[in-house]
Amino acid sequence: MSSDAVVLDVVVPAYNEALRLPDTLILLRAALADLGVPCRVTVVDNASTDGTAEVVTGAPSGPVPVRLLWCAEPGKGFAVRTGVLASDARYVGFCDADLATAPDTLGQVLSLLVEGVDAVVGSRAHPESVVQERHSLLRRWGAVAFRGAVRQVVRGVGETQCGFKFFRNDVARRSFAPLRCGGFAFDVEVLGRAERAGARLVEIPVNWVDVPGSRFSPARHGWQSFVDVAKISWRLRRADVIPAMPLPVVALPVGTDVTGGAATVGLRP
Repeated sequence: MSSDAVVLDVVVPAYNEALRLPDTLILLRAALADLGVPCRVTVVDNASTDGTAEVVTGAPSGPVPVRLLWCAEPGKGFAVRTGVLASDARYVGFCDADLATAPDTLGQVLSLLVEGVDAVVGSRAHPESVVQERHSLLRRWGAVAFRGAVRQVVRGVGETQCGFKFFRNDVARRSFAPLRCGGFAFDVEVLGRAERAGARLVEIPVNWVDVPGSRFSPARHGWQSFVDVAKISWRLRRADVIPAMPLPVVALPVGTDVTGGAATVGLRP
């Protein structure tokens, strides 16, 4: 690869994140700059109605460029897929816009990928993770039940829902291209597909803080997540006999970075 080729591309799905995104970009770009290799941040605006896009286009210049893509199809999973399929980096992954998972483990992530690991999965269930949460007892028991259901789909990972996952580019494309679940359980389908393709998945501990403003609601999304896992399990069992569905979102062309590391903007419909 050429010396200026992007080594690590971090996709940040964003829906109405104008308030939190400025600090996230500062911290994330600083962590990536410390890695000493060409990196990029790709923010995917998931049809926001606030100033999310303007935050990205107005990002100050720096050693880590930021680009903006647009995904009109609602759902975090579809937003992440848009960024992944548009990436030409050697390694690509994603983190949440609230940066609940601290980016201080990106060095470990990159080292593992360079050493030959196919996918690195941040896990709050890892015994060495530092987790600060304020969830209700009901939500905690719901998480335990959800992990039990997920084990029928992803057997090699203890926790699938931490928004901090990174892949070798070809593994990411193979896992995200046929994605059908765009809701909060999309991670289960992605990891399930990667596992069934023979990818080597490694869990790492994370520093995770329960940031206020989560869009996940146990009352509104909890039952749907269990339904989605059941659908994913059925879909993956039939993956060999059902042809892949056409992709509703295609990679968007992105202009050359001419801002000295500020923002390159993808075409919007």
